[in-house]
Amino acid sequence: MQIVHERCCGLDVHKKSIVACLLSGSEREIRHFGTLTSDIRALALWLSESNCRVVGMESTGSYWKPIYNILELLDFELIVANAQHIKNVPGRKTDVKDAEWIAQLLRHGLVNSSFIPDKEHREIREIVRYRKSLINERAREINRLEKMLQGGNIKLSSVVSELTGVTSQVLLRRLVEDSLSADNIGDCLHGSLRDKREELLKACEGMLSRNQRLLIAAVLDHIEDMTRRIGDMDRIILDKMREYDEQIARLKEIPGIGQSSAETILAEIGSDMSRFPTEKQLAKWQGFVPETMKARGEANPDEPARAIKL
Repeated sequence: MQIVHERCCGLDVHKKSIVACLLSGSEREIRHFGTLTSDIRALALWLSESNCRVVGMESTGSYWKPIYNILELLDFELIVANAQHIKNVPGRKTDVKDAEWIAQLLRHGLVNSSFIPDKEHREIREIVRYRKSLINERAREINRLEKMLQGGNIKLSSVVSELTGVTSQVLLRRLVEDSLSADNIGDCLHGSLRDKREELLKACEGMLSRNQRLLIAAVLDHIEDMTRRIGDMDRIILDKMREYDEQIARLKEIPGIGQSSAETILAEIGSDMSRFPTEKQLAKWQGFVPETMKARGEANPDEPARAIKL
């Protein structure tokens, strides 16, 4: 079998340990390292002294990231592979055997590298994904709030369109404080809801116990906090994305794509489309290819490198 890399190293990475297998000609050397920054720097020094510049590892959770962060600064050729693509033979699963297996595949050019964006792009992607998780968690809390209100005979959502609106929030705070009445409900109403005073008063007539009021207050605080955090993320992302204003503007020309969606698309696929020779490969990488197309082979053109999302 053709040898592509005469000298290379396979890493089996875990939370607290790294097993490294260095292949150099007919020689093989195994070393064990920790995963602290000082340990990874010791690994890098050993590889440099051994004149090894090609390093391969699996994309195991997030444990590969500390190693990648340091070795990429030292100009190593790093190959991060999908664990399913380089799975070892059953029955031979040890840390040393796994490191040897990765090194052997790497030596013969049998490891397809995943697409790893540069550090700046990885940071943008991390922020955008965190914003998405906050938005999803906030939606779950709003659903939880609706269930609590229904459990206390509060039918506010039958009258207002959003429980997070200004009027809704003021009404809910008054309900939690048990201070809402026909005399002061008018002070809570804004816009067109002023014409629904009687409907709102009836919708807010419920049977909230003390514990229910405490829980609703906690959920309202949580929603308010996440709303603030989402706003913070929006400002950070806007600042980070300033150099991509032109690309975002072009994405927003697509019907249905707004500022947030454009930022998310750019964070996930980047601005350099050269790594995706065809639109089918881009769709496949994003997971938008139907299983029927995969079965027929329509979405599996010859690819220069297999890409997975990390």
